[in-house]
Amino acid sequence: MADQRKVPKSKYTADRNIPGAFEGETVTRRRFMALTVNGAGAVAASAFLLPAIGFAAGSAIFDRPAATWEDVGAPDEFPNDNYVPRVITETSGVGEVGKTTIYMRARNPALDGKLDPEIPGGGHFVAISTRCMHHGCPVRWVQAAERFICPCHGGVYNLIGKPTGGPPVRPLDRFYTRVVNGRVQVGPRYSVNSEFKRFPSYRDPGQDLDGIGQYLYPGRFSTPKLSN
Repeated sequence: MADQRKVPKSKYTADRNIPGAFEGETVTRRRFMALTVNGAGAVAASAFLLPAIGFAAGSAIFDRPAATWEDVGAPDEFPNDNYVPRVITETSGVGEVGKTTIYMRARNPALDGKLDPEIPGGGHFVAISTRCMHHGCPVRWVQAAERFICPCHGGVYNLIGKPTGGPPVRPLDRFYTRVVNGRVQVGPRYSVNSEFKRFPSYRDPGQDLDGIGQYLYPGRFSTPKLSN
């Protein structure tokens, strides 16, 4: 009677005709290297995905601080064709470091289009951040040129804060505004894309909010909770 015992398979990949095999390579070594590569890929993917998931879930998981509103003047102090600088406290409890300069004007229908009824506070005044959307350097308003100019890398923005030159990836951030008891108040910061679509949770400089960028860069869950 013929011997029916099963012949064990060779441990070498070349004997098994495995694609890409080379002399002396074992199946165990092939598996180890494959697991190592796959593991490295998983770690690299996690480095990108986990922060995004954390930011996206943060707003729903953690309580955000209530928004604060700061008095910046009477309505007639702000023209609709030029900007007036104001200093506000953006981060409380850290002294002078928490203060920032903003530029303000009254809303101009010829520049800003129709009033958006969904803007909390009404949007009757425009408050623009001085933080460049390239690396965060301070921009300044040059009235003669009707431009915001960043001295660091040549960023240039037009009258409504849209980039017209240099490396900035999106328009300047804005702040919510409202009028209470005849006084103009400034609230939290928000970001806009190239079409001035509003993103309630602001993004950091250098983060593009057009196309896939709006999904790659979730908003900060530490953004204050807006209240009128």
